[in-house]
Amino acid sequence: MTTIAKTIVATGASSGLGFESVKQLLQQPQPYKFIIGAQDLQTTRAAYDKVQYNATTHSVSILPLDLTDLRTVKSFAQRTLENLNKDKLDILFLNAGMNKAAKGPGLKGSPWCEAYLVNHLSQHYLTQLLREKLSASHSRIVVVSSGLIRSVKEDDIEAFRSNLKADSGANGFAVYHASKFIQFLGAHWWRRQLGTSTTVLAVSPGFVVGTGLGRHLDFKPNLDNIPDKSTVEEGAKNLLRAFDQTNFPEDPEQIFLTSWGEWWSKDVYWLSLDKRLQDQWCPTKEDIEKEAGIAS
Repeated sequence: MTTIAKTIVATGASSGLGFESVKQLLQQPQPYKFIIGAQDLQTTRAAYDKVQYNATTHSVSILPLDLTDLRTVKSFAQRTLENLNKDKLDILFLNAGMNKAAKGPGLKGSPWCEAYLVNHLSQHYLTQLLREKLSASHSRIVVVSSGLIRSVKEDDIEAFRSNLKADSGANGFAVYHASKFIQFLGAHWWRRQLGTSTTVLAVSPGFVVGTGLGRHLDFKPNLDNIPDKSTVEEGAKNLLRAFDQTNFPEDPEQIFLTSWGEWWSKDVYWLSLDKRLQDQWCPTKEDIEKEAGIAS
């Protein structure tokens, strides 16, 4: 009997953890159909051409996507829906991430810094654009989060809006902490919005070295004394647990899957449960388009 292919739409799968996650799935007998958004199509295609996989079982489509330009997010969503046609969208894999200081003007006229666009706003907008398909498909949304969200304090939240603005001068770590926490607020918001029609969870790969996440930092951190650091291969395996996880907590707000395969208790991230904050940082599709000047 022929096994139906699972369809995965992915961001941040051109290199690092995302690429390795797709690569590992391409080695499995379960058929997969991948639709991958990439800024550099030629390099991404060349990378996947080097992966040994059964092309009669799996398919990999690479479409243009620049998460710093909301116009390309919109066109990527449109092309993705055309590609899917009547097929289900099984998993939306939101893996793109950036650690970069908020220096310089906003790209494409955006009032926001580049890392905030990549880590939250553009991927939130993509989810908005795919919303009907996600609901109809009873999809799973896998948000690649970070254990750093637990280090955010109440006093930090007031500075988010100013720090995440373009050219705010906020350093890379401040921007990364804030934008990843807001991304997690978004995971809660989508769980509330989509209800039982989808499964929404956040997952941590652990502290992974060699991903390129820190390539924009202006210093080289010392990683020698970090006992729990993981390789890219191990981090990808941690992420893939979220793809077929069936053992969910009874509490619907308990959505963070750790790198060791356990669910964090809510007291670890209680700040993110504030529905007012979730609503504040999860704008509607119309509001995003209006601010970006791309309203239909």
